[in-house]
Amino acid sequence: MPTYVYETIPQSTEEAPRRFEVRQSMKDAPLTHHPDNGTPVRRVIMGGTGIMGVGASAAPRAVAAVDVEPVVGAIDSMFLLKV
Repeated sequence: MPTYVYETIPQSTEEAPRRFEVRQSMKDAPLTHHPDNGTPVRRVIMGGTGIMGVGASAAPRAVAAVDVEPVVGAIDSMFLLKV
């Protein structure tokens, strides 16, 4: 079963989103509320890991982690890459 990342949806400007992980089937609908306290949540789309290449002789490449920062005032989960 895959593990999905969710974050709480802040109810005020002083409140910061909190992230948590949930293991659930791909057939299950995304959560809309935190399972423990009922706070509204949204699923965070994260990059998966995998091997990409052309043909059988393609060598696997390392995937680097990058820092992201939330876009202030963004709708949904939009992030800018820090380079």
